[in-house]
Amino acid sequence: MDARLNYFASPTAGKALKYFMSAGKALKDSPLPAVTQELVALRVSQINGCAVCIDMHTKEAAAAGETSVRLHLVAAWREATVFTEAERAALELAEQGTRVADADGGVSDEVWARAAKHYDEEQLTALVMLVSFMNTVNRLNIITQQPAGDYVVGQFH
Repeated sequence: MDARLNYFASPTAGKALKYFMSAGKALKDSPLPAVTQELVALRVSQINGCAVCIDMHTKEAAAAGETSVRLHLVAAWREATVFTEAERAALELAEQGTRVADADGGVSDEVWARAAKHYDEEQLTALVMLVSFMNTVNRLNIITQQPAGDYVVGQFH
């Protein structure tokens, strides 16, 4: 599979992605726990079917010490016993924030309250921005059919 566009060869993409990727770096450096960030990025990418992001975030999480059991169970986190209540709240918010067209009213007050029990305002801000960031990245990759499988840990950081 060949990508429809090569973002790295495009002057326009180069200018825009420079700022976009710096926003991603700011989120990575946020007070939201790194493991939560990877789980959320992976779940959003699974929902959207973004193979290149699933490849990236699975490998990044594994390199950071995440277990294969937890990585394999992200897609079915509701039935899995391996996630903390805080992680479950983040995953639930990520799902509703990704499926805004399917969720009547977007993120429900109940889901927001569960997340707010576990994360302070700065962490919630990072979580919301991460969900939005990942949805954007997923769309950039899906629209242009970026191929998956060749990601190397640390490639974009």
